[in-house]
Amino acid sequence: MADQQARPGEDKRPSEIPVIRWEEPPEGPVLILLDQTRLPSEEVELVCTDASALVEAIRSLAVRGAPVLGIAGAYGVALAAARGFDVDEAAEALESARPTAVNLSVGVRRALAAFRDALAATGDPTAAATAALAAAQALHREDAEASARMAAHGLALLDELMPGGGHRVLTHCNTGALVSGGEGTAFAVALAAHRVGRLRRLWVDETRPLLQGARLTAWEAARSGMAYTLLTDSAAGSLFAAGEVDAVLVGADRIAADGSVANKVGSYPLAVLARYHHVPFIVVAPVTTIDPDTPDGASIEVEQRPGFEVTEILTPQASAVGGGGGVPLAPLGTQAYNPAFDVTPPELVTAIVTEEGTVSPVTPEALAALCARSRATPAA
Repeated sequence: MADQQARPGEDKRPSEIPVIRWEEPPEGPVLILLDQTRLPSEEVELVCTDASALVEAIRSLAVRGAPVLGIAGAYGVALAAARGFDVDEAAEALESARPTAVNLSVGVRRALAAFRDALAATGDPTAAATAALAAAQALHREDAEASARMAAHGLALLDELMPGGGHRVLTHCNTGALVSGGEGTAFAVALAAHRVGRLRRLWVDETRPLLQGARLTAWEAARSGMAYTLLTDSAAGSLFAAGEVDAVLVGADRIAADGSVANKVGSYPLAVLARYHHVPFIVVAPVTTIDPDTPDGASIEVEQRPGFEVTEILTPQASAVGGGGGVPLAPLGTQAYNPAFDVTPPELVTAIVTEEGTVSPVTPEALAALCARSRATPAA
């Protein structure tokens, strides 16, 4: 079950607002999420007491963004174990909640493996639940550390590509603290540039159809004191033509073994524009987003979202209810094409920045070497 609790709209930095946290009140453990569908108008917490509530939160995008989905998935397994539910069943439901984001399955499988190993070793479900929670908490810490390292690598790359600072960066969707255990992926790089005085302007695509850029990235940029400007997705081309973009920074939900990148729909057109205008197109994502079991872009399952997300404008209140209920934009019965993601081929990607370093040019061999290096590095 899930409950929602309104929080006062205090002026806080995004990183100070718990995006996801585990608590153990007297009535039993819970997973608490900042409901991203209600931002920026309200800061509302969603309290999940079982995996099914978390699955619904993931599907409704109350919690979203590749890295934090992995964290949520791991905590969901721990929650099912601690509450005495069928852990395998919960893991299966969680893993299938959003098919494109590979981090979700990585997090679920990590906590599930810890649970099974402890159960086999001790025969004690309580000890196994404790092991699953420890795995989730470790993943949470590691993601925060990875975020900081990605920011450092990404800033170094920006400075290498554009010496002297004054970076004008275009970003798409939302990749800040709301998607991470730390300060994010692509947004964290822009934030690092801002903190050292080298970010001149953050161009924020509003990101149709759910407006994660307008609702979430602009919210994070404003709270961080960054110079930012919001634009419609279709206006990006005019920015490139006017020479107003120095680099594109985006995240990723899955990176195939050949370097193809699945990200929020609209990313691929930006890559095409960037290539034509000789602007670097940079992907920032943790190593866990690289999926060696997915050979190429054609093998990535692209999630199809409900048509009403295109045919209606959803208010935060309508989004919380689910199933539409927004303001109609199109005639009743209009069919909508609404893929959640598109896939950018590796030849359009200037670099992939991870916590383990930067891959450029993007090749299968370079990605494989990066993943091998990551596996050889002990977790902190």
